[in-house]
This record gives sequence, structure tokens and C-alpha cells, in this order.
Amino acid sequence: MAVATVGDLATATMTVETDDIEAYAALVGDENPIHMEESYAEETMFDGRIAHGMLSAGVVSAALADLPGDVIYLSQDLQFQAPVQPGDTVEATAEVVEQVGDNRLRVTTTVDVAETTVLAGEAVVMSVPHESPEAGVGSEAEAGAD
Repeated sequence: MAVATVGDLATATMTVETDDIEAYAALVGDENPIHMEESYAEETMFDGRIAHGMLSAGVVSAALADLPGDVIYLSQDLQFQAPVQPGDTVEATAEVVEQVGDNRLRVTTTVDVAETTVLAGEAVVMSVPHESPEAGVGSEAEAGAD
């Protein structure tokens, strides 16, 4: 059974739309006007609405999930370097750079929009083999389905 190892790389992408920003705000309760109110946000240093930083960070989680094995987040350091605006496509990259023992790995994480890094960081994750259910357990045949 495969697990993540040094050198493994995974990516995930998402185009961040206004609806995503609003859904994220509703989900977590962060209704900061820089995210929610265009007229307010236009008067800020960002010249318009920006996505929550953790929305972009969430795409890192999607990239980590594409590494081999079952990946469990243990820690994450983040540095937000540039804003993400509605309509931007973010690409998260997770690269395993070091085995730190006990199935734990150090992973560099970045999120880019076009040629600009908007988020950089480092995670520690655990990668363990994916355990498949035993063949036939819970299957339709066993449940008597046709």
C-alpha cells in the first residue's frame, strides 16, 4: 500500500468566485466587509473584494489529499503574500520535502495565481496506507440486491 514519500508532488486548482466567498463567509461566520461589501472594499488598499485567506489555504488541503496514502494534517504554517480576488484561479502545490519520522512528513505548500505566489507555507502531515474495506463487505450482493 502506497504512502507519500520525499519527492511526491500534488496540485489542486480552484477558480474563486463571489459565490464561493459568500458561501465561505456563511460557513465560518467571517463577514469582514473586505470580503463581503464591494463598495467598502473598493476604498481599501485592495481596490475591491478579496477572498478569505483561509479559502485559498483550503485548496492546499485538496492538494495534500491527492498525495499517496491517507494524509492527516498535523500542522500548517502560512504566510499570506498577496490577495485573491473574485475570478482568480488559484493553484495549490504540496511537495513532500522531508521524512521526519513516525509516518510524518514535512511538506512545502504554495498557492499561486498566475505567476504570483499568494500563499506560502510548510505543513507536517502523516501519510498512512489507505485501508480498503474487505472485498464483499457492505456490497450490494451481500445485501441481497439484484
